[in-house]
Amino acid sequence: MNLFKSIATFGGFTLLSRITGFFRDMVLANYLGAGMVADAFFVAFKLPNLFRSLFAEGAFTTAFVPMVSQKLVAEDKKSAILFASKAISLLAVVLAGFVLVVEFLMPWVVAILAPGFAGDSGKIELATELSRITFPFLLFISIVSFQSGILNSLSKFAAPAAAPVILNLMMIMSVFIFVPFSPSAAHGIALSVTFAGFLEILWLAFFLHRQNVYLHPQKNILAIAKDNEIKTLFRRIAPGVLGAGVYQINMVVDTILVSMVGTGAISWLYYANRLQQLPLGVVGAAISVAVLPILSKYIKADDGDKARAVQSKAVEYGALLSIPAAVALIILAEPIINILFQHGKFGINETMMTAKAVQAYAIGLPAYVLVKALAPNFFARGDTKTPVKYSIVVLGANLVFSVLLMVPFGHVGIAMATTIAAFVSLWQYCRGLKKRAYWSWPKDLAVKIVKIVICSAIMGGVLILADEGLNKCLGNWLHLSLVLKTMVFGGICAVGLIVFVISAKAANLLDLKEIFAHLHKGKGVANG
Repeated sequence: MNLFKSIATFGGFTLLSRITGFFRDMVLANYLGAGMVADAFFVAFKLPNLFRSLFAEGAFTTAFVPMVSQKLVAEDKKSAILFASKAISLLAVVLAGFVLVVEFLMPWVVAILAPGFAGDSGKIELATELSRITFPFLLFISIVSFQSGILNSLSKFAAPAAAPVILNLMMIMSVFIFVPFSPSAAHGIALSVTFAGFLEILWLAFFLHRQNVYLHPQKNILAIAKDNEIKTLFRRIAPGVLGAGVYQINMVVDTILVSMVGTGAISWLYYANRLQQLPLGVVGAAISVAVLPILSKYIKADDGDKARAVQSKAVEYGALLSIPAAVALIILAEPIINILFQHGKFGINETMMTAKAVQAYAIGLPAYVLVKALAPNFFARGDTKTPVKYSIVVLGANLVFSVLLMVPFGHVGIAMATTIAAFVSLWQYCRGLKKRAYWSWPKDLAVKIVKIVICSAIMGGVLILADEGLNKCLGNWLHLSLVLKTMVFGGICAVGLIVFVISAKAANLLDLKEIFAHLHKGKGVANG
């Protein structure tokens, strides 16, 4: 099994989804702007995703993927598929009931989630309407997460990574399909969210069938609940649900606080977070998804040396890609926001406010990515309790710093608090892995991290000089037409990338021949 190729495959398709996501957000910025309607929509869009981690990615799959991976090694594919069918059937029934209850309670849920909306006439009512449209997405996307977990366990990463493209394309196409027949643009776009979730299920079902995986619904839910393997799954899930619950509380607290900052603040943070999600999703999520099944199988085989080698290489890849990305985001935040979103109802003030939040988030980007690389080490061992303890500490840190920083710095203070909490989380994971002798920083890896920081700083200096030089030659180049400033921005990025690659190559951080060998021959560190 090839760690590098798995990360590259998942990351490549995730990059595609992030790119289409930018086009989606450009459509949102154009049709919704960053005012009252946009704030209401983003609360409605965030609501199902708040519970998504709780019921799927943050708890179920972290317990589910290692169990399925180990069953594929120790038993056979048929028993693994039956186990997956039982788990998904139980999840679907529980979630269907939960969705119905929340739909009924939606006015109160929105009032709790965004108390700052109470001061704006009609804002809570609009957010409630939109949330009722988007909330069934939770049921669909949770099933998608389980389907993705099965494919990842079979070392099939492309289709799950590409699935979010469907959501992005549906939201883009909604301006032609749903918006013309809806009360407002926000209603039509909200409808596309739920419809996209259903299409993603069909997409992954097709690829599961290609692997001869048929997930038949299990009717006897009570018998499933008593099944010993399902009980084991839920025993592992329980602390994971708590941990994901802590994370969701963290997100709810952020939403509550930022709703009090003022109109537009929720939208500024949304767009800033979306920009950060490009490197975080492409790098962090790809590493996390690729590492979990590989570590699970090495740990099951009691091969500690290979498990530690995989962990070190995952951290190295994460640092090599996230640190220069963070530097680039900090320096080029304003041009990126200007080019992507400053059109239609999204103006200069929205660009400036969003760019400041991008910079605050970007400082913590490497910490986010490295936590994504380290967390699977616990989940692969069936240890879901330790991440819960870490999450509680992170929640406390985020809450304290959000309250302290939001008054003097507004929405930027809340973004900065999230960054501080990310570094607290990273410190905990490094300390915890070392304490348990699961993994510790090798000296050569620490030296590589220092080299990556230096190379990134060199690249950052070149980006600043290029930006200032162009401003002297062209005036403020962001005042050029969209086509011209996009070309100028692309040139700046190309120069920065070339400088980083050359400096990284000189520092012996990059071996291009080895990288191409991994991609074409499939001989990576995970093969030992």
